[in-house]
Amino acid sequence: MSLTIGIVGLPNVGKSTLFKALTSKQIDIANYPFCTIEPNVGVVTVPDERLTALAAVSKSAKIVPTVIEFLDIAGLVKGASTGEGLGNKFLANIREVDAIVQVVRAFADDDIVHVAGHIDPAEDIRTINVELMLADLETVGKHLAAAESKTKSGMTHELTAQLALLRRVRDALTQEVLISTLTFTDDEWLYIKTLNLLTSKPMIYVVNVSEAQVAEPVTLSGISPDRIVPICAKVEAELSELPATERVEYLQSLGLTQSGLDQLIVASYRLLNLLTFLTSGEAETRAWTVTAGSTAPQAAGKIHTDFERGFIRAEICDWKDFVAYGEVGCREKGLMRIEGKDYIMRDGDVCHFRFNV
Repeated sequence: MSLTIGIVGLPNVGKSTLFKALTSKQIDIANYPFCTIEPNVGVVTVPDERLTALAAVSKSAKIVPTVIEFLDIAGLVKGASTGEGLGNKFLANIREVDAIVQVVRAFADDDIVHVAGHIDPAEDIRTINVELMLADLETVGKHLAAAESKTKSGMTHELTAQLALLRRVRDALTQEVLISTLTFTDDEWLYIKTLNLLTSKPMIYVVNVSEAQVAEPVTLSGISPDRIVPICAKVEAELSELPATERVEYLQSLGLTQSGLDQLIVASYRLLNLLTFLTSGEAETRAWTVTAGSTAPQAAGKIHTDFERGFIRAEICDWKDFVAYGEVGCREKGLMRIEGKDYIMRDGDVCHFRFNV
């Protein structure tokens, strides 16, 4: 399950520096090197120390981590919704992502002029959100007009519900409310997803701070702390050029235990309600991503659709037990569980799926 995260921001906030750090990030696992699909698309591995530990036990020939695709979306300026900057091209790119990362600026630098003339992360966020909302209002307006024209042929229960939902979404956007913050039924969400609204996507806020601020907590009014990731793009760029051992020392000197980019990846997984299960053997140790709440057959289907269709059972143990005792040891100690079709996957499950062809 590959994720696509769109990076957006106003001019001169450090977005390009951040993306450059992402795309030049050192990849320690040679079997899955960093690759650039296009000049503005980068694929990076999700850091997971469990893979190395599992591979050592299984004597795996290779390690295959899960990945995230980052898309650097350029051209956002005030008025983008009406065609300013890259306008529609920007909006078309951002509609395809799973989540949006808004990069806003908190660092001061007299040599880098902010487009608004002053530093105010909250104002940057509002500018971005307004452009997304204006674009969504145009989309909703078209769907609403089409639905209203259908009423001439008579009202149905489905059409009545659709009109009510579209009007509710329109009113929320008019009041500058992100659609992702509203509560809908499952059926309503299914319909909203067909609209592909920008403000229905989950959002993370990367606050680009100075090197002196990098270890300090950052707050933004009205935004949950778990959606805020303070990053010094300059530091991340420097880290990306260092060997792994020196990166650890550099982070420690700044009072950090984890790079900002790794924090961003973790925050993205949490935001999208994802978890990782693992498989490990002589051929490979691999990480797989599923949505939290997925059943064992659904997880098996991520490996191959035949696994889900012919699912019999799953043999599962916790990754820590696997590392401590190995697969044989887990079986001998009763730590290898037999789970059926109703089992809900947990993060860190090491799985062996049994299935009929």
